[in-house]
Amino acid sequence: MTYLCVEPETSFVKSHRRTPSDIEFKELMRRDALAGMHKELQKLVKTAEPKSQEKCHLEMDQFEQLFSRYLQETGPSVNWDKIKPIPDDLIKSYADIQQAKLVNIKEMLNQLVVVKLNGGLGTSMGCRGPKSAISVRNDLTFLDLTVQQIEYLNKTYGADVPLVLMNSFNTDEDTKKILCKYAQVKVRIFTFNQSRFPRILHESLLPLPKSNSDNSNSWYPPGHGDVYASFYNAGLLQEFLNDGRKYMFLSNIDNLGATVDLHILNFLLNTSNGPVPEFVMEVTDKTRGDIKGGTLVEYEGKPRLLEIAQVPKEQVDEFKSVSKFKIFNTNNLWINMEAMKRVVKEKQLHMEIIVNNKILENGVNVIQLETASGAAIKCFEGAMGINVPRKRFLPVKTTSDLLLVMSNLYSMRTGALEMSKLRSFPSVPLVKLGANFQTVKEFLSRFASIPDMIELDHLTVSGDVTFGKSVSLKGTVIIIANHGSRIDIPSGAVNNLYGKRERLSLLFLSFPSCLFPFSPSPFLTPSSPSPLFFSPPSLYSLPLSPPSPLFLFPPSLFLPSLSHLSLFMSRPPLSFLFFSLNNYYFHRGFFVIFLPSFLPSFLPSFCLFFSFFFSLFYCFFLCSFCWSFFYLNLLIIFFLPFFFSFYLFSFLLSCFFLPFSW
Repeated sequence: MTYLCVEPETSFVKSHRRTPSDIEFKELMRRDALAGMHKELQKLVKTAEPKSQEKCHLEMDQFEQLFSRYLQETGPSVNWDKIKPIPDDLIKSYADIQQAKLVNIKEMLNQLVVVKLNGGLGTSMGCRGPKSAISVRNDLTFLDLTVQQIEYLNKTYGADVPLVLMNSFNTDEDTKKILCKYAQVKVRIFTFNQSRFPRILHESLLPLPKSNSDNSNSWYPPGHGDVYASFYNAGLLQEFLNDGRKYMFLSNIDNLGATVDLHILNFLLNTSNGPVPEFVMEVTDKTRGDIKGGTLVEYEGKPRLLEIAQVPKEQVDEFKSVSKFKIFNTNNLWINMEAMKRVVKEKQLHMEIIVNNKILENGVNVIQLETASGAAIKCFEGAMGINVPRKRFLPVKTTSDLLLVMSNLYSMRTGALEMSKLRSFPSVPLVKLGANFQTVKEFLSRFASIPDMIELDHLTVSGDVTFGKSVSLKGTVIIIANHGSRIDIPSGAVNNLYGKRERLSLLFLSFPSCLFPFSPSPFLTPSSPSPLFFSPPSLYSLPLSPPSPLFLFPPSLFLPSLSHLSLFMSRPPLSFLFFSLNNYYFHRGFFVIFLPSFLPSFLPSFCLFFSFFFSLFYCFFLCSFCWSFFYLNLLIIFFLPFFFSFYLFSFLLSCFFLPFSW
């Protein structure tokens, strides 16, 4: 009885004991994770070679501080309600800076250090080794062009501008071998390595490597935000300060527009402008292609870099708005080196952490903690932005970018690319190349020569497509080769279709389709309105600038899938079943109708007859009932179920008759 009486009492007391709250539990977990990480990092330092143990210890300390911040930051890094568009007084217009007279250029240049971020590999473009070793133009690499730019400054003005490369452990060895060829060039070249941090196991929050000598797959470079501490730790910061240098110009080596700008340097070194800014970020006007790029905002009275990863999901559309956030970061940074020394030495750098979750080839989930160099803008006094022309932002991240810089859109002088004067507009065409062009090797094999792109507005290429020599691309060109098909653009082809005043577009498809140049305005009537039916074997007989209406029959029947249609624009695929009478709704004065081919190919004449008159009937039907674009949209919504059913029915019939095709 005693036992039975005591046990319930004991249970009662235990059930009412104070249990740790969720916050306390998470704090205990954080402390345990931090203690476990500290213990493992100490083991890693001990496995390093004696000559590199001090450097390893310093890097592990920096990593541990970053890891501790990562564990503490549980919520969003910014309060969206406190974010405001950057005020005009924190953004300087480049046009205003350009008006100042340039004097004592040699003395200005001798106070400058050029630092290029050279830690990236060329794996995303199918290349091994440093990305800076990829040939860009005239067999010159990113690094060749950079050295050529600095050499031109030194020779022209009798200056001594040093070039500094921040390598990673992935690029350091290969880069040092490449630098041997610049021995006779009048440029002093320095290198230093950014930190090497251990990847974190996602489940245990412990470092992946067990030894300092573990293979490179266990380590990662922690982003270009590491440039400040690594430059300081390498001793180069103090060395250049002793040499009388005042400013660092920092940029990505793959940004071919990031050259030394004498007007910006003059603005920074001219003390008559008032307080000297310690940090200047070059920004440029945002376009629809830059909506995901980081933007400069005002946060708690100071300029701050806002990246899309920091934006709450419900505010992403607002962040992408060109009307509210009109500029974005080019990552061309001008930094006062005395101020850099201060913020690093006093540990005032506090950049937002970029959490990069990855799955390794062996299936292991890891975490990489990174920082961005532009995020340090909030740590400097008098920081500001300069709105520069678009030509100062010319990054080469993909083969689509590579096609632009290799084309006649640009001319090259002393290592710098300049937009051709033959182009009517300073804007760069929008180019999207498909997976068949992803690597540099595949890209080069598909072009006998780089096409003429002076008058190009938009190019989309998908599938197995090749280009002959001396091809000219104008206006909007969309080339889609269906799976299993191939399109060869013949040499000398001029791929465009013009109206009298409005440039129209040509669409190449490897499946039956119909393109109608059209405009409701009598002043924009196309000079050669013609529906075009063709497939790959017909391309060689197709005059690409037809002087008269041309009809070609496809040798086979194939219905394009919705996934193919979605490649053309960002609009819903089903919208391609209709056309718009609004001159600017699709692409300035033309509409595209995808007509399902549901008849067997032994009746090509009837197929053509039906397709053509069905299109005309639909056109006049809409013209009769829709007097404004608003009513057109209502009509499209009303008939959407009918046309979807019609399209699906046609698809099934096409599949049935496919064996009867030519």
